[in-house]
Amino acid sequence: MRIILLGTAAGGGLPQWNCNCSNCRGARTGSARIAPRTQSSAAVSADGRAWFLLNASPDLRVQLESVPRSRLRTKAVRSTRIEAVLLTNADLDHTLGLLLMREGGKIHVHATPQVRTALTRGISLAPTLQSFGGILWTKPPGKLSPLLRRDGSKSGLQYQAVNVIGKPPRFLKGRQSNGFGHSIGYRIVDEKNGGRLLFLPDIAVLDGRTIDELSDCDILLFDGTFWSEDEMRKLGVGSLSAKQMGHVPISGPQGSLKQLAPFQVTRKIYTHINNTNPILREGSPESTAVRVAGMEIGRDGMEIVI
Repeated sequence: MRIILLGTAAGGGLPQWNCNCSNCRGARTGSARIAPRTQSSAAVSADGRAWFLLNASPDLRVQLESVPRSRLRTKAVRSTRIEAVLLTNADLDHTLGLLLMREGGKIHVHATPQVRTALTRGISLAPTLQSFGGILWTKPPGKLSPLLRRDGSKSGLQYQAVNVIGKPPRFLKGRQSNGFGHSIGYRIVDEKNGGRLLFLPDIAVLDGRTIDELSDCDILLFDGTFWSEDEMRKLGVGSLSAKQMGHVPISGPQGSLKQLAPFQVTRKIYTHINNTNPILREGSPESTAVRVAGMEIGRDGMEIVI
């Protein structure tokens, strides 16, 4: 199984267009200590030919152009190696890239009923795309099942939805309750060698059920949005806490760093990292703490082979 981290930043990317925090200033001025990042998305393939996107970032066009041509494109005049998009939630930074795929015919999208409803009724994304190629929706299975290509053939991968506690997207605030279905993760398994990927970019609560899932993987891509619970307030760039925005912070006694450290996973990588997060700054105490704990900090273009 091959995995490409197309983008590793949270919504807004790094630098964010209207932000002048120290991280954004550093990325904007070309500091060697902090690299620019696009908004979170990944691609996965069993054979290096048929690829599946894990979320569709608003930066998708730039991300695909940054990947070597042999990976995701063919020699045909109009074609793609992208078979489908697997959505974890309906957040804008994970779904607006679908609009950029409108020229490619019918888009195959795997999403929960809650996510489908949000994109249909909340921002009319699905009805808009119906004026182009449209969307073919698939509900992700609750147990490992073949992940099929557009033509219905096997891809060499199996997948299943991993239920996590999440929040509905902000554009549906007050219209839907919190709970399961608004946000999921994915377990993806290589049918040939048994390699296992667990993709969890949005985790509101590290409850017992989610923790039980963590040991069943070789590669863990995990929510690294915020370092601390009150990060946005401390920097004066927002009023919401990490919990209010649907993310468990990295630091603290209940933070993900402490809870993930004991798990014997081949590689544990933070992704979906907010532009305010100090782990983005190379050599910072926070980035050092992450590495000492056996975690990695994802970067755009990182390729992983299981």
